[in-house]
Amino acid sequence: MPAIHSRPSSSMPSLVENDETNTGVPLDQPSNMMDSQPNSMDSGSNTSDTAMAQELGGDDHHDDQEEGVNTTRKRKRYHRHTQHQIQELEAYFKECPHPDDKQRKELSRELGLEHLQVKFWFQNKRTQMKNQLERHENSHLRVENEKMKSELLRYKEALGNIGNISCPTCGGHRINIGDLSFDERQLRNENARLKEEIERISSMAGRIVGKTVFPNNNNGYNSPNPVDFGVLPAYSTPQSVDGEGYNNGGGGFEDVPILSSMINGPISEIEKPFIIELVMAAMDEFVQMAHMQEPLWFPSIENGTFMLNQDEYFRVFPRGIGPRPIGFVTEATRDSSIVIMNNFNLVEILMNVNHWSSMFSGIVSRASSVDVISTGGAGNPNGAIQVILAETQIASPQVPTRECYFARYCKLRVDGTWAVVDVSLDQLRAGPAVRSRKRPSGCLIEAAPNGCSKVTWVEHVEVDDSAVHTIYKPLVSSGLAFGAKRWLASLDRQCDRIASAMVTPIPTNDMVLSTQESRKSMMKLAERMVNSFSSGVSATVGNHWTTLSQGNGTDENVRVMTRKSVGDPGRPHGVVISAATSFWLPISPKTVFDYLRDENTRTEWDILSNGGLLQEVAQITNGTETGNCVSLLRVNSDNVNHSNMIILQESSTDPTGSYVIYAPVDISAMNGVLNGGDPDYVALLPSGFAILPDGPSGGRGAYNHGSGGSLLTVAFQILVDLVPVAKLSLGSVATVNNLIVCTVDRIKAALLAQPT
Repeated sequence: MPAIHSRPSSSMPSLVENDETNTGVPLDQPSNMMDSQPNSMDSGSNTSDTAMAQELGGDDHHDDQEEGVNTTRKRKRYHRHTQHQIQELEAYFKECPHPDDKQRKELSRELGLEHLQVKFWFQNKRTQMKNQLERHENSHLRVENEKMKSELLRYKEALGNIGNISCPTCGGHRINIGDLSFDERQLRNENARLKEEIERISSMAGRIVGKTVFPNNNNGYNSPNPVDFGVLPAYSTPQSVDGEGYNNGGGGFEDVPILSSMINGPISEIEKPFIIELVMAAMDEFVQMAHMQEPLWFPSIENGTFMLNQDEYFRVFPRGIGPRPIGFVTEATRDSSIVIMNNFNLVEILMNVNHWSSMFSGIVSRASSVDVISTGGAGNPNGAIQVILAETQIASPQVPTRECYFARYCKLRVDGTWAVVDVSLDQLRAGPAVRSRKRPSGCLIEAAPNGCSKVTWVEHVEVDDSAVHTIYKPLVSSGLAFGAKRWLASLDRQCDRIASAMVTPIPTNDMVLSTQESRKSMMKLAERMVNSFSSGVSATVGNHWTTLSQGNGTDENVRVMTRKSVGDPGRPHGVVISAATSFWLPISPKTVFDYLRDENTRTEWDILSNGGLLQEVAQITNGTETGNCVSLLRVNSDNVNHSNMIILQESSTDPTGSYVIYAPVDISAMNGVLNGGDPDYVALLPSGFAILPDGPSGGRGAYNHGSGGSLLTVAFQILVDLVPVAKLSLGSVATVNNLIVCTVDRIKAALLAQPT
């Protein structure tokens, strides 16, 4: 029988580096299984004993040897995941690197794997990503170390030859050493600075990978020379296309976005070191901008926030992602606020793309995680780096959305504050010209008393705003549309909304929200209604608006689009027409908001109510501002069609805008929701109003009562045919157009007739 030799450790399959040979062994167990096998010398002695036993006819020994071989073979049998299993696990890892026990069990059932195999695969994958980041850092630090060593050698040679210096141009007399004492001091200072730089880079890398990394570490691989912040080479896009869509939980992009041609798959190994260096430099710049005061930032009397001094910015931060493109304008604002949310919970929301886009659904129309470069530390997002594609919007078809391809980096600073920074990657790959890009932007989060957080937000973007409608130009250029104040106002509004869901139910007139579950179900249905309205009224990708007619004023172009709903439990089955228009009113946003949310004045503009009076039968207050609530309204009308319908309405306001959004709901479906039913299966067609300030107004603030005009967007969604494949008739389009024009005329007549 041949001798049994132990397998060398170098030939053992890696449990971390290669996912396809993943055996599902937990990381806390030794991956080297050689401990249970004899070493090579023992194998040699066993060979002699075996041969001797065979000559003597020792059958028992032969049986024992066979049993040992079988045991060894059984121990060396590994389970290889199928290609499909690996692809599914990789796709899930991009969205959720830290699945909980319930998610792992669900994955194991779907993929036909054991629960522990799924658990260990995610452990191994996270360790693999962490090791890759560590290798990149080590390689970068080695290159920096070599450069600094060369500099030091050059300075030493200069100091050694300092007494033998002559002018290289004219060959003049030598200079005495005493004459160069100042230069010598300069060289010594430069030497000390280089040493401090080595220590700083080592410390920075250590905070990212979770342990100290020294610049002479030799565990990494050779990488290209590091580049200055933002000076990235252009790479051709890969030919293989990743089939995943980039979306906000509601399907992929219906059209190809401007940047999508650059995103044909995950980030390559060559690109990762550049992204790591970029986000580290962006973090340094962002933290400084969050703390610096004048002359970098100056307070804006017009919109109550801080504006950036461009000249001072380029003086303090000469490097960056390059000069501002021709034709672009800069929007840079900073603001701070206290929000009702724990700082760690807020960081977790920001580092989960789905939760982030849901939290800021009024701003983020679509978002997806393109790749995860680092998942951070064990159990927390410190050091996490993601590549994200996102699209931001405001509620009007007359303002184009902004698409951005950027990296997001999270870091826990030594003072206990969390920092999350975004920076554009449009220079990373060759592609078409972009219309917006982010310079280092993000938020600084520190703990505050009573479970709150103090958030400092910096939003610094460069955009091509040439396609923005004239009436929206002052609002957009002031930073109120996409700036730091709006991000913080949206965050504060959502935190209030979450907190209100925990309030003890209060009985109302006829209909009682008797349990906490009924309140949560109703608020969840209202949240879906608001999200559907926001995505359906903007100029986001996939919304094909067509201008039907032009009103008497130049700002009243009615725009329509059609959608066909099939198999969506949250929408009625058939053909839906969406119509929207935006126009200016010389009335303050607060006055318009109070008028439109009042059920007592609704008959003045709501044509579909047929003159019937509305009665509020239930209300949930979900914010500190007056008017922030979710309501159920019943139409008291003789019309039979209204007898089984009830109106769900949410009104909300914050310093950057107000919204009144409503949808008719079948009363039996609403009773089902209030009794614990799933609100996702209630069909909704939301309509409503977005009321925005018309821009800064003379130092009195953009939202104070009577301080300026309003930009009002009116939007309707109407089911025109129950057959999804039916052709749209011109009569249906004309009816919808007349409906929205008549509604606008009624609102103008009622508001303009009020005394100022």
